[in-house]
Amino acid sequence: MYGKAFAPEYQGALTTLSVNSSLTDVLAEATERLHEAERAGHPGEAARCGLAVAEAHRRLGQVRDADRAWKASYRAAREAGDTAAMAWALWSGGTLARQRGAFPLAWRLLGLAAELGERGGDVVVRGYSLAGLAETGRIQGDYEAVGRLHEQLLAEARRRGEARHTVWALEGIAQMHRNTGDHDKAYALFAEAADISGRADDRRGHAWALRGLADVLSVRDGDTARALELLAEAEATCREMNLSSALAYNHKMQGNVLYRAGRYAEARDRYELALTEFRTMSEPRGEALSRLGLAKSLARLGRDHAETAAELADLARTLERSGLRHAREMVARAQREFTLDAEAVR
Repeated sequence: MYGKAFAPEYQGALTTLSVNSSLTDVLAEATERLHEAERAGHPGEAARCGLAVAEAHRRLGQVRDADRAWKASYRAAREAGDTAAMAWALWSGGTLARQRGAFPLAWRLLGLAAELGERGGDVVVRGYSLAGLAETGRIQGDYEAVGRLHEQLLAEARRRGEARHTVWALEGIAQMHRNTGDHDKAYALFAEAADISGRADDRRGHAWALRGLADVLSVRDGDTARALELLAEAEATCREMNLSSALAYNHKMQGNVLYRAGRYAEARDRYELALTEFRTMSEPRGEALSRLGLAKSLARLGRDHAETAAELADLARTLERSGLRHAREMVARAQREFTLDAEAVR
């Protein structure tokens, strides 16, 4: 039913690149092809090679370089009069904005990308842009608003046999079920995503699916050993492909699994590693989640209650400003939990 996964963001002279190509290799080749197109005076080709440059920088956590690259790609596409290439550049910019926690900008850029994709007759960039809007809403915790869009995009991806987008949609829906407490449904969807991505050789999607399975095995079944095995397998893929953001989220999930198992010192170390990684790539959502895990671990290891309370209050204010509703609720639960713990020992 599903063909081999492909990467439509690798365009022009870069179509031979694989969805599993190392990001450092993608960046090197795309930069070389971009310079060739610029020297030859071919703005359309420059726009498409610049898109790959922008995406490689973004996925490597190089935010400033990614920001410059997508804007340059958009300018080149506009010079070439290539509406679809303009849409792809805006999609990259919107995805970067979401990664940086600039959610209003992400909504605006991804919305424009979807419009231009439709106007330019590129159903793929339109689909990617709508998916980006759905993911932005999901990350902010607005499940009711984007749940139907996720289901719609899943149906479209299944109909076209697009493995990569099917996997993305399954994982997004699974995450919403996991966050609302339906662990069995979440596990089934993550398992389907892992199966499809494995058969389609979508290593990035497979790594994210394994992370989801590990999370559910840990929280639902208390199966720490199997969860850590899956995360180790996913970590190896992240390292091989230089998936900086996915690797940081993997380390944060290792912290979650260890924390649930009562292995607080090990959890602290994982959260500290993830926090450093997220700060390096300027990814505020991951940073906030790692700070939360670290604060809880340190509290379990005997940190002064007043320090824990101050840290959680600061984190709550940060998340209130950012609009990350689900993460804010997680902090509120931690505040209640550690307040009760402190009262119990008085």
